[in-house]
Amino acid sequence: MAVQNGKDLLIKVDLTGSGSFQTMAGLRATRVSFNADTVDVTTLESQGGWRELLSGAGVKSASISGSGVFKDDTTDERARQIFFDGETPAFQVIIPDFGTVEGPFQVTSIEYAGSHNGEATYEVALASAGALTFVPAS
Repeated sequence: MAVQNGKDLLIKVDLTGSGSFQTMAGLRATRVSFNADTVDVTTLESQGGWRELLSGAGVKSASISGSGVFKDDTTDERARQIFFDGETPAFQVIIPDFGTVEGPFQVTSIEYAGSHNGEATYEVALASAGALTFVPAS
C-alpha cells in the first residue's frame, strides 16, 4: 500500500436508517482499531510448552475515534442524538486503498471543548455493536 492522505480516512453515519451515509463533518483526525480476544487452550501436552490458541474463537471488536470542529449541523446533531438515545445505527469507515468497513456502532462518548480565543472542538468515540462487513477497495 502506498502512502495515503490522512484526510481520506472517513467516518460516515447513516443519517436516517435508509443506508444514506454522510461523512461526519469537521473531523480533523480519525482512528480505527480492530481487536480480537484470544482463547488460550494450552495444556501440559502442548508441543514444546508453546501456548496454543483456539482458532476462530474469542470476541472481535472495533473502535473508532475522531476529533474535529463543528461544521455541519446535520451530522453533529445526529451523533449527539445517537448518544442520548443509545442507538446503534450503521456507520461506514472508508480506509483509503484498503476498503470499507460497515456495521452498527454505539457512540460511547462525546466531548466538547473550546477556549475563549479558539474554535469549539469535539471528540467522539464509537464501539462496534454487532457484526461488521468488509469490502476491499477495488
